[in-house]
Amino acid sequence: MIDVCLLGTGGMMPLPYRALTSLMMRYNGSSLLVDCGEATQISVRRRGWSFNPIDVIFITHFHADHISGLPGMLLAMGNADRTEPVTIVGPEGIEHVVRSLCVIAPRLPFELRFIELDKSQSEQVLELCGLRVKAFKVNHNMLCYGYSFELDRAGKFDAEAAKNLGLPVQFWNKLQKGEVVEFEGKKYTSDMVMGPDRKGLKVTYTTDTRPTDKIVEEATGADLFICEGMYGDDDAESISKAREKKHMTMQEAAGIAVKAQPKEMWLTHYSPSMIKPEQYTDAIREIFPRAVVSKDRRTIELVFED
Repeated sequence: MIDVCLLGTGGMMPLPYRALTSLMMRYNGSSLLVDCGEATQISVRRRGWSFNPIDVIFITHFHADHISGLPGMLLAMGNADRTEPVTIVGPEGIEHVVRSLCVIAPRLPFELRFIELDKSQSEQVLELCGLRVKAFKVNHNMLCYGYSFELDRAGKFDAEAAKNLGLPVQFWNKLQKGEVVEFEGKKYTSDMVMGPDRKGLKVTYTTDTRPTDKIVEEATGADLFICEGMYGDDDAESISKAREKKHMTMQEAAGIAVKAQPKEMWLTHYSPSMIKPEQYTDAIREIFPRAVVSKDRRTIELVFED
């Protein structure tokens, strides 16, 4: 089970009625945060979630609306009695940028650790907090990454197969965990008693980009695809703005979803000039029926299919 909350849905600047785009996920006692614009901690507080369990913070790129809230967030975590190390993942230069920002938060009660993504690679895979995380380059006017989070699920344990092998029950749990068991001079491996892997869970998140084939690839099979929809109109002026500033229209985001076919798509990162993003819901659902024009703090609990 993974809890997912889209803390904010705004782009460029926080508004009285719309926080900046940020994502928070909870899994197995850990929390993961993606992007941290100014005042992100207010949305966490309004959602009623805790700062203390945030183990990893992922940054997509170095524009202010995605990182300038980090000193305040780290201070809030310290005030929530956080003492364990916090890992920050981001583009090359992430440590230098964060250390510079944290001049105004110099005495944190926990260690900061950094994973700098290699800009020479189009994608990188990390294992963090029990999840497989893929960082992949997107197409913005500066180096920017999307992230996919995957939770694998093993196949079903075949008790009859274990019995037929003559293995005592006390060894079954080890085999379920993928361990090798030795019994009466023989070695037993999990593939002898486990069925094929079952469908796990997948969340793909991307903002600040033009449409790319890589985003389609990553969103394919996702239980939840969160994608920017900076502009709601599909006229020549909006498309021109999107191309110039390397953003997307809602219609372009929906077109990605048509190709990728995620279970659900949430739109986010709206232009400050867009007062009522929800007015485009019907038009977007004509393109992709499982689209949601999200509001701040929209939350879902993702669970395995069966």
